[in-house]
Amino acid sequence: MMLESTVAAIRPLDESAMAAARELQGRLTKPAGSLGALEPLSVRLTGLAGTCPPPLPDPAAVVIFAGDHGVHAQGVTPWPQEVTAQMIGNFLAGGAVVNAFARQAGASVTVVDVGVATPLPIGPSVDPAALAAASNGPSVDPAALAAASNDPLADPAASDGPTSAPAVLSASLVATPADPAGPRLVAANVRAGTRDMTVTAALTRDEARAAVETGIRIAGELVEAGAGILLTGDMGIGNTTPAAALVAAFTGVDAAATTGRGTGVDDETYARKVGVVRAALARHTPDPADPLGVLATVGGLEHAALTGLILGAAARRVPVLLDGVIAVSAALAAAAFAPDAVGAMVAGHRSAEPGATVALRHLGLEPLVDLGLRLGEGTGALLALPVVTGAVRVLHEVATFDSAGVAEK
Repeated sequence: MMLESTVAAIRPLDESAMAAARELQGRLTKPAGSLGALEPLSVRLTGLAGTCPPPLPDPAAVVIFAGDHGVHAQGVTPWPQEVTAQMIGNFLAGGAVVNAFARQAGASVTVVDVGVATPLPIGPSVDPAALAAASNGPSVDPAALAAASNDPLADPAASDGPTSAPAVLSASLVATPADPAGPRLVAANVRAGTRDMTVTAALTRDEARAAVETGIRIAGELVEAGAGILLTGDMGIGNTTPAAALVAAFTGVDAAATTGRGTGVDDETYARKVGVVRAALARHTPDPADPLGVLATVGGLEHAALTGLILGAAARRVPVLLDGVIAVSAALAAAAFAPDAVGAMVAGHRSAEPGATVALRHLGLEPLVDLGLRLGEGTGALLALPVVTGAVRVLHEVATFDSAGVAEK
């Protein structure tokens, strides 16, 4: 099966390639260690690629997985659930922060509806050609979107039963890394939002698997299209609540230490949110040795899909640049499936959400940027992208002492 074969393909970093990178770093025209964290990063990326120097992480592709959450009913955020779908429209029109940062970085943007509960703003009231013109992309046929996604948009009250793996649109509707001009939408809706995890499992195991395998599939399509690095993005009102539950489940840390204020909730809402996370964990007692079960009981569809994206990238020896708390909660699940997947992960930034620091510590990853960001979307990962590129470019372009005729100490 796709998940099992992907996990089996993930291997440790190449020790001989890393040794070559360390040796090369020692011969470059700079004091040893003067580039700080960039030097071990370049060594690790060399080990992932298995060759020194590794390929430049270019072109870059950011993938925004979007989903809604039944736990929204518990009052964990003041934002209405409809904002998830509205923000997808903003992504596709190129008007969000992630779009601005992606244009700056020259990265493509792919938006994946893996579990949005309300109809997307693509339909008779919106001219698909006009939407495409606004994003400099090809026109999108709403009928094709619904058909390709097993009709996820037509019935927001989707069945509570197990689902088969969703169809994913053809690659022509997925942004190619060589074409960063316009965002693309992939319709891969597993179900119209999760169930309330304080009442029952958020997903069935089949639904969780379908979301994970959607992420694996998207990773494969983008890498085959030429992507040199994948960046994680997310959109889902209320999704920091399942993220906090996932971090607590995989690390054993108390919910109070993994739960943050998300979009900036007040004290009363924050206390309710912590209680909701604790209640869900107490109800399900998820087993961290069973990552699919953890994703199913207390996760979200975008968290599961991001887990698959990370696994898919690791299996293909392509780095994945992690964004904030949603991404690192998914990274914990990916590491539980395949510990060697951590070798493909680069922590883009330290989210202001406390669960992000807990998760990064558990993974043994140091973030490249710490700016107090808590937006999501992939914004922190995009800001860190030039740092990753610079770390690799040093190995390609900086002269050695011998070649430059520079005396060593």
